[in-house]
Amino acid sequence: MLQDILFAIWFLLPAAAANMIPIFAAAIPALKKYDAPIDGGRTWRGHELLGPHKTWRGIIAGIIIATFVLWLQQYLAANYDWARAITDGIDYTSLPVLILGPLFAIGALGGDAIESFFKRQRNIKSGGSWVPFDQLDYIIGSVFVTLFFVILTPMQYLWIFIIWFVMHLVASYIGYLLGLKKDPI
Repeated sequence: MLQDILFAIWFLLPAAAANMIPIFAAAIPALKKYDAPIDGGRTWRGHELLGPHKTWRGIIAGIIIATFVLWLQQYLAANYDWARAITDGIDYTSLPVLILGPLFAIGALGGDAIESFFKRQRNIKSGGSWVPFDQLDYIIGSVFVTLFFVILTPMQYLWIFIIWFVMHLVASYIGYLLGLKKDPI
């Protein structure tokens, strides 16, 4: 069971990092010029498409951090037995980092953007809570895009969903305690 938990954390870490980095990138003054919303402020049926928190800055930062995290995982798996043991038989040394890293980010942030579209259509304000969809969107998106490169067992996918769902709840609550989020979940 510990191996399953470690693998679930390891596998989705690039996507999770991409999902979290936009909050931190917003605080970097040099990145303010990329603060433009992806949807360009457009609306559909009288509602914003995605909202102001889905920005080009977030996508760029997400792609960079996911690619870096996957590269670091590849390096660790190639050079350290403990890291190779976590990978559960997946050959990280053969993964195309410059393709799969951005795909992790696009899957995670794309899943989040799709969920934001539906939140806007349901009149849930940007930043408002929508459980459990807020916790599942990036997982579903990133798992979907990685299917083109890595196919896991149903049990591995189940562990990924359980572990990252719970971790997202915990991280959201910590973000709330730190004043980074308005809602605890």
